[in-house]
Amino acid sequence: MKTSDNLQHLAADAMDRRSFFRRMAGAGALIATSALPVWADDETPAATSDVFPKWGQYERLSISYATVEIGAERPFSVLHISDTHLTAAYEHENANKQQLRKSRTQTFGGHQEEALRDSLAWARQHVDYVVHTGDLIDWQSEANFDFVRKYFGNAMFGSMGNHEFSTDMWLSNPKEEQTEAYKDNTRNRLQQVYPFDVRFQSQVVHGVNFITLDDVYGYVTEEQAERFLREVKRGLPIVLCMHVPFHTPNTWRATMRFWSDKGPMTSRDVPEPSGDYRRQQDDLVTRDFIQYLKTEPLLRCILAGHEHITLEDQFSPTCRQYLVAGNFLFHGREVMFF
Repeated sequence: MKTSDNLQHLAADAMDRRSFFRRMAGAGALIATSALPVWADDETPAATSDVFPKWGQYERLSISYATVEIGAERPFSVLHISDTHLTAAYEHENANKQQLRKSRTQTFGGHQEEALRDSLAWARQHVDYVVHTGDLIDWQSEANFDFVRKYFGNAMFGSMGNHEFSTDMWLSNPKEEQTEAYKDNTRNRLQQVYPFDVRFQSQVVHGVNFITLDDVYGYVTEEQAERFLREVKRGLPIVLCMHVPFHTPNTWRATMRFWSDKGPMTSRDVPEPSGDYRRQQDDLVTRDFIQYLKTEPLLRCILAGHEHITLEDQFSPTCRQYLVAGNFLFHGREVMFF
């Protein structure tokens, strides 16, 4: 049976799911905050700058909040961060890496590591888990990969971003392409650095199934759709974590408002789909998968990033989608699950 047929069948059969059950083993979307590193005194995140000398350590963090009634076995909370865009390169790395280190560090302000360290230190004190939905690094370099190992070791889980697959961005030869074939060039290398399945991962936390998948160019593969369907059969409420949001008219309107740099809004029209949104409509597997998700009552929450804006919108009758702004600007969101 083709994936689209499976999706239609499950949509019709969705209300007949069996009762929840829990899987106790496995690794996936989340890192327990107890596993986060503790830095020496000389490595702790710096206090807020002299502009606010009497403020506390975390005042420069911009933390938003959300609550999701999902039927968890017990309440717990997650710090959702995305788009840190670490921009490091060792001196011995090639000229492309050095050029990117200089230009991209300037683009992202040069405080990305501080923002990440502040966020993780805050998480140790305030939440149970951390999930990162991609673009932890800005491009592939030895130094950036060492940052991944330094801060998350063998316990970091989350999803890939499009920048994780970028070797040298616009400097790369051959040119970067938004295809599975392009990702295959370095997927094995990424798999060695990131200790989770970079294509698709599942982890059950207090009776909630956190699923992460690689949708970094806006589409999903037939294999990913099939794996999701198998997870649905477990009967657990689902939180889907990924880099690129599954766009609604509202998320697309806000995205285009942010990135197009236009003046005051004068039209009710939704901007013409392009890029990821157009691909989600044109790719048959992705289109069918999204339509199925809108009918799947076990999908209760989507966590995404990529657009560098904080936004939430109703994705389906049972699911709300949350985008979080760039961690490089000290943004994050605490999501409380009940």
